[in-house]
Amino acid sequence: MPENKQPKSPQKNPAARTKDPAAPPRNAVRRKGAVNAAPRRRGELLAVAAEVFAAQGYDATTVREIADAAGLLAGSLYYHFDSKESMLDEILSTFLGELWAGYDAVLAAGLGPRETIEALVTESFREIDRHRAAVAIYQKESRRLTDQPRFGYLADSQRRFEQAWLGTLERGVTAGVFRADLDVRLTYRFVRDTVWVAASWYRPGGQHSPEEIARQYLSMVLDGIATG
Repeated sequence: MPENKQPKSPQKNPAARTKDPAAPPRNAVRRKGAVNAAPRRRGELLAVAAEVFAAQGYDATTVREIADAAGLLAGSLYYHFDSKESMLDEILSTFLGELWAGYDAVLAAGLGPRETIEALVTESFREIDRHRAAVAIYQKESRRLTDQPRFGYLADSQRRFEQAWLGTLERGVTAGVFRADLDVRLTYRFVRDTVWVAASWYRPGGQHSPEEIARQYLSMVLDGIATG
């Protein structure tokens, strides 16, 4: 008769005894972007991450803090995103993609200089309404992030932004719509900074709509630069 041997117990892997609870699960697929994530849940997690990044700063925020805010275990986030950097990338690229879709529609509409400025300002406030946290992150982090190859599109977007606004202001001066003594670069910087700083105090669903805020803002700014 064959000898009845008892099966050997499997050898324990010493490395498995000290598993990092914040590390990606071993069976998680690791690739750039999302894994195993439904679009709605993915959007919810990005919204949570954006709020935490905006409040604390990107470098100061840990994956565990994002997971805690989302009601997840830290390792569970890796089923949806492969890194904190991937989350930041998607937050910023989504915001800028929507911003430029709106801006490009305005710039292609064939409006006069004043009407173009009005439409660009209104679109800017709409984007603050949709992506307040992303705007705050962009303001705080973009200068540092542009040095990283993954975020090179931030510098490209800033160049396009400057060209669109400066070009419209210069067109208005040439057409006699804006004052001849207008310093267009200084005006651009003033408009840019005073519009986007609204992300620090604006809250969606407040007393004023984005369109109403834009109208009030434009009534102050355009009266100062227009010829009549």
